[in-house]
Amino acid sequence: MKDKKEVVKIILQSDAHINTISGSSKLIKGSERAILLLSKGTKFVINDVLFSIKSQRNLLSFKDIRINRYHIETMNEKNIEYLYITNVEYGKKYVLERLPAFSSGLYYTHISAIEAHVN
Repeated sequence: MKDKKEVVKIILQSDAHINTISGSSKLIKGSERAILLLSKGTKFVINDVLFSIKSQRNLLSFKDIRINRYHIETMNEKNIEYLYITNVEYGKKYVLERLPAFSSGLYYTHISAIEAHVN
């Protein structure tokens, strides 16, 4: 996708306070619908994405994976743990994405925003 321009439209309406261990903070600038594309082309539509300008990482919940009609499972390959995002079509399972784990136990991938509208 190096030769294609990716457009992300963001419309901010209100700040939201989030309570953390260090107190209340204005982390969330808005929420709305977003369409995301994972590294191997798996598309997700998420209706309640939270937008934070301070965030350097994104989280994708198991709920969001299941709402998009995908399945998840973990697998070890050569002592590396992976989270598989799978799809079943006509009784056959396909591995769509293979997300490696950090030592912290979180899985990671690269996400491209196809479209985002934050209110």
